[in-house]
Amino acid sequence: MLTKETVNKSINNLPDTFTIDELIEKLIFMEKVEEGFQQSEAGKVISN
Repeated sequence: MLTKETVNKSINNLPDTFTIDELIEKLIFMEKVEEGFQQSEAGKVISN
């Protein structure tokens, strides 16, 4: 789950002008990465 702090940092790193689609794409990416970290910490990984 994303935190307000993480989202605020992400928004502050965007250029001065951006589209809603770019913002949503970045938020979805951040959520997926965070989900992957949580799964890794919980041992829910498959080794190749």
